[in-house]
Amino acid sequence: MKSIELKLKRRERRKHSIRHSVFGTQERPRLTVFRSVKNIYAQIIDDAKGVTLCEASSMSKELEGKLPHGGNLPAAKLVGSVLAERAKAKSIEKVCFDRNGYRYHGRIK
Repeated sequence: MKSIELKLKRRERRKHSIRHSVFGTQERPRLTVFRSVKNIYAQIIDDAKGVTLCEASSMSKELEGKLPHGGNLPAAKLVGSVLAERAKAKSIEKVCFDRNGYRYHGRIK
């Protein structure tokens, strides 16, 4: 097995293990993140209803001119602040964090 495939398989295993214990409710929805090489994405999800309440990504029109590169730490901080603004607008104060199998380090942190 190639090293990249093995890395993805391990992340999927960690992801399923984390999702077994993390569940988003209406009072405390789940904040999940996905990172690619070029961009970062974040969503707040209500698992009880199965709907996405709000989202933000480094590809959004709001951040288009502000980011020279969407896959670095300053971009992740900006995406986090935009997501926080959108969550506050929908009166979401608390979330449970789903790191999606990634280490809690760098852009995920």
